[in-house]
Amino acid sequence: MTNFIFDIDGTLTPSRQKMSSDFCSFFRDWMENRNVYLITGSDRDKTIQQIGYGVWRKAKRVYQCSGNVVYEGLKIVRLNTFKLSDSPGLKKDLLSMIKRSQWENKYGNHIEERGGLINFSTIGRDCPQKEREKYFAWDNELNERKAMCTYIMRNFNDLEASIGGQISIDIHKKGMNKAQIMDDMEGQSVFFGDRCEPGGNDHPLVKRIELENERVPELNHQWYHVRCPEHTRNILEQL
Repeated sequence: MTNFIFDIDGTLTPSRQKMSSDFCSFFRDWMENRNVYLITGSDRDKTIQQIGYGVWRKAKRVYQCSGNVVYEGLKIVRLNTFKLSDSPGLKKDLLSMIKRSQWENKYGNHIEERGGLINFSTIGRDCPQKEREKYFAWDNELNERKAMCTYIMRNFNDLEASIGGQISIDIHKKGMNKAQIMDDMEGQSVFFGDRCEPGGNDHPLVKRIELENERVPELNHQWYHVRCPEHTRNILEQL
């Protein structure tokens, strides 16, 4: 039976917003009799806020925090830990990045420790939606987040950093990225994500899928780089 793996932000929902009621209803029906897995950089509470408890509970497994906290139903079946204090000097560098950022308007909640990863944003996760969208457009031109990821991986050899969503980056131990979900998959897998480009937090999973296809071509794993939830739905309607 095929495994269907879905990112959430930008794939099933607009970034950090709720899944539309129409798509939510469609997706719940589509999940029937299918192996559906969800993988996201967010924690459980944020994910349920976005997609609703019905969709969250219906998934065979939910891989929170890029697969570092794994839920099967209400039970945590795997937990990888990583805290800011595990990497001496990281907090100081992140605080320095906030001060040096050329983005002027700063909001609260810049550093968020989650199970197995740290989410970091110079603008701050408490920013209003309009500011989030302005920052996203600004960052697409100036590549602040890309530069921060490069700096972290150059100066902390045991860490990985990748761009996620519209305003933040995810930081975790090397190898503890979304690709780890493939260790649990048997048979063909089909992945949907919006950050599949190099540097995006879906890219390690895409690379792993391509490597698995080279190793076992007959499985024919597939992946879709989607633009938005509407694009995801269009593909699902055609499958």
